[in-house]
Amino acid sequence: MTTHTLEQKRYFSFELLNWYTRSKRDLPWRRHRNPFYIWISEIMLQQTRVDTVIPYFNRFIARFPTIEALAEAPEEDVLKLWEGLGYYSRARNLQTAAKQVVELHGGEVPDDTQAVAALKGVGPYTTGAIMSIAFNRPEPAVDGNVMRVLSRYFLIEEDIMKGSTRAHMESLVRELIPEGRASDFNQALMELGALVCTPKSPQCLTCSVMEHCSGRLAGREETLPVKTKAKPPRLEPRSVALIEGSGANTGRLLVRQRPAKGLLARMWELPHELVGPEGYNGPVPDEPAMDHLAGHLLAEGVLARPVRFVREAEHTFSHIHWNLRVFQCEEVASPAGEAGGQSLAAEQRAGYSTDGAKPGALLALAEQEECAALPAGYRWISEADMDTLAFPKVFLDLITEYFAKQKGTLV
Repeated sequence: MTTHTLEQKRYFSFELLNWYTRSKRDLPWRRHRNPFYIWISEIMLQQTRVDTVIPYFNRFIARFPTIEALAEAPEEDVLKLWEGLGYYSRARNLQTAAKQVVELHGGEVPDDTQAVAALKGVGPYTTGAIMSIAFNRPEPAVDGNVMRVLSRYFLIEEDIMKGSTRAHMESLVRELIPEGRASDFNQALMELGALVCTPKSPQCLTCSVMEHCSGRLAGREETLPVKTKAKPPRLEPRSVALIEGSGANTGRLLVRQRPAKGLLARMWELPHELVGPEGYNGPVPDEPAMDHLAGHLLAEGVLARPVRFVREAEHTFSHIHWNLRVFQCEEVASPAGEAGGQSLAAEQRAGYSTDGAKPGALLALAEQEECAALPAGYRWISEADMDTLAFPKVFLDLITEYFAKQKGTLV
């Protein structure tokens, strides 16, 4: 590890705080010293831009002004307010942790590092952020912005993905925090990384600590920090069914709820299936894709006929990238008064496999005579239902677009 001089450290802390005092942004969570609000903001800001978070934060604290309110709320309400932020496990963990605080700490975020670190979903960074910002404790809060600033200023060339590098930086931050200024210092460090010492094209000429920045002096400001590249997400081609209702369901769309555990747990979505053999990520021609999608729906207990390709969409998780091809489908009417056949519950089929989907499904649908009950986990929705059900952003966008087109309001 590089040896850092006392003068360089003192200069950094002094000039950084001066800059922050003059230039800090007016952000809603900075108007409160409420540990609960600071905690919410830090969870929301993980992997999400500040400008995106602001309206979500304001709506969230308006609906859940206290820890008790969050702990007691239906999970569906929490997910709906989180809708569009992504990484929905953050919302579930936040609510679980709120329940822990109510049960163990009387509804107050404890001024205790170990107690905060023991809460669900609260890792080392979030612990440090809560303790330093809310309680002014000299705890490090080392995130990507902070690691980038420290790597450049102190010319730290070790891989920031290594635990030893993070531990070194946490120790360094403890040395840098001026007595009694932990809250402002950690926020200043994050702010510098967000606004000035940016990942690309850092604004060195306007940086308050440029004079002693070892990375700039060595011409390394563009190449630091050193970071091992993450494995790219696995590509998955998927066919999506946009199923329009008929008869009593005219004007409605068919959606399903995901399983209670796993990816996007309990959220709502348009029916979809993985297409192509394992490891295949290329396009599937429309006709075979439509036939296979019809078979998948039939195996699920849904009578619907794909009629045309609508559009493409995509959705990226940390480890998976969905390439989606959306097909408009029609509900297949069944003879009135027929007894319902035994349906296959979608939520009992892990991963929505296509077992049972066979070629010729479109023809089979035309010959279908039994009236199948709507499978468990499926329901018809109107536009008004969008106010209460939580959808991943890609499906939220597709459904919102559909209803806008039906009303003729899509620009």
